[in-house]
Amino acid sequence: MAKTFKPGDHVAWNSEAGRVSGTVIKKVFSDVKFKGYTHHATKEEPQYFIESDKTDHVAIHKAQHFGF
Repeated sequence: MAKTFKPGDHVAWNSEAGRVSGTVIKKVFSDVKFKGYTHHATKEEPQYFIESDKTDHVAIHKAQHFGF
């Protein structure tokens, strides 16, 4: 099982543009539409809304994408 996070936690992940870091702003446990796509989430595999440290960009990811 992947580590869990809560709003306010700082995380980092790899994107097409390189290493990105940001802050968890929301954790969801059910499917959510975001930027035209449905992101699947469950209690066992939640999705996290993350605000980038460098921009106001918000992304959504599962915990398995975060590295440290």
